[in-house]
Amino acid sequence: MTALPDLNFLDADAMIDSFERAAEAMEASPLRRGSTVHLPARGRILATGDIHDFPGHLEAIVRLAELDESPDHHVMLHELIHGETLVGGMDISYRNLAIVAELASRYPLQVHPLLANHELAQCHRMSVSKGGGDQVAMFDDGLDYVFNDRAEEVATAIREFILAMPLVLRAENGLWCSHSVPGRMDFDESALERALVLEDYQSPRGTAWCMVWGRLQDPTHIQALLKRFDAKMFVVGHCHAEMGIESPVDGLVVINSDHARGAVVRIELSKPLPSADEIVKSAMPLILYRALS
Repeated sequence: MTALPDLNFLDADAMIDSFERAAEAMEASPLRRGSTVHLPARGRILATGDIHDFPGHLEAIVRLAELDESPDHHVMLHELIHGETLVGGMDISYRNLAIVAELASRYPLQVHPLLANHELAQCHRMSVSKGGGDQVAMFDDGLDYVFNDRAEEVATAIREFILAMPLVLRAENGLWCSHSVPGRMDFDESALERALVLEDYQSPRGTAWCMVWGRLQDPTHIQALLKRFDAKMFVVGHCHAEMGIESPVDGLVVINSDHARGAVVRIELSKPLPSADEIVKSAMPLILYRALS
């Protein structure tokens, strides 16, 4: 059973090393072309939604991924930071990033962090909130408190890790995983198969920006995007799913892993893609797997 790595979260050198090794591993992955990870048609993937440092859920996800059981077991992870659990008003969710970074370097062909809007906001110091204040500032406060005069070094390593994250994970059976999907059509699709540049991260038409901030779930638009990307099903986060998972329109499944009803789902990569309803019905509530720890 795969367990969380044992890390010293107070050691600046250890944190920097984890983030830098993970960035190198992600960029060098043979599964990656540009900003897209292409999975082989074997094994399975554990698809997750936003995590937002929800207590206990990352540990449950790692357990369910069963990475040590087979090299063909994959997990996609996104929106790791900026949770509601604060320490003295400070966000210390850098620890979630460090855990995933260490896993990505230990299992480089199996652990797939994807860029999400809160990581992008943190990377570029752009104010963002889920209703509890400026989470970017609270994250910075947490780094300052823990690492003092080395906080900016750790922040720089975190930015390198975030900027190394791909935008998309896709499989031969038509599965497409990303944090969200573009809410507009006038973006540079070529960015998905090349290295990203600064303009790709900028509003309003940068491809990375569109991929992590889009909220449009119009059925016609979703079908147009599926056709444009030659995909059969989008599995995303970013939008609220009260029961942890839902299919608001045909061709789209939304997963949340960041609240008490948070869920994940396993999808086989060597078999035809299940329907959206089948994916929703097969979801695993994370609270059940937390209870086993």
